[in-house]
Amino acid sequence: MEKNELTNMIHATLCPRAVLIAYTYEGDKKYFLEQRSIDGKGKMGEGHPVTVEFMNELVRNYSETHGSTPYGRLPSNLLYADSRKGSEKYIWYNPPQKRMMYFVSGLEIENAEYNLPGIIYEARESQLDVYAYKDDRPDRETDLYAAPLFNVTGSSVCLGSARIEKPRDMTYLNLLEYWERKFWLTEFSHLGGHGNPTRSNLVLVTKAARDKPFDLGELKSLRNLKLKDILK
Repeated sequence: MEKNELTNMIHATLCPRAVLIAYTYEGDKKYFLEQRSIDGKGKMGEGHPVTVEFMNELVRNYSETHGSTPYGRLPSNLLYADSRKGSEKYIWYNPPQKRMMYFVSGLEIENAEYNLPGIIYEARESQLDVYAYKDDRPDRETDLYAAPLFNVTGSSVCLGSARIEKPRDMTYLNLLEYWERKFWLTEFSHLGGHGNPTRSNLVLVTKAARDKPFDLGELKSLRNLKLKDILK
């Protein structure tokens, strides 16, 4: 949130606009909503039934302020989306490409662009898993491999130093970008709990991928998983 915006919110005066009263008969689950307007002097007016227009405006304003459900055009690399509250899950992929990567000084790997295999992301509310794959574009039968990256145990990512705020305009495109930035802008610092995710030393594998394509022979199978196993 921008500093000026926060300051405006602190100093803003909240003006009461209406009171909602819910009526129900004893033992009845049906409700009747009554709206009572409040004038500039804070005086409550007569009650009248709530209109559809008023409720739509109320819900729309609340959703824009507090909502986190993504909307908009579906990106072509989005494979799965579940936006139900409490069940959020999104799966998408990046084809093989060069990525800017950042490392702590102790690894003695230069911050630079490195060649990578295809990467598949699986994001939940506060958890991110990543996998590698060998093809240009994955399908349901695509084999999943351990991502040849630091900060990853199995497929589970240790999200660290990057401080990225969630976008206020929660389109699908912005949501995927948020997770990718949160992952790739974090400094890579350590091996995951399973040790080297590649057949050779990960430091050497990473350095070799700076000036030539990533060696797919270095990828390790991950519990014999296929893409279809996580598309559930």
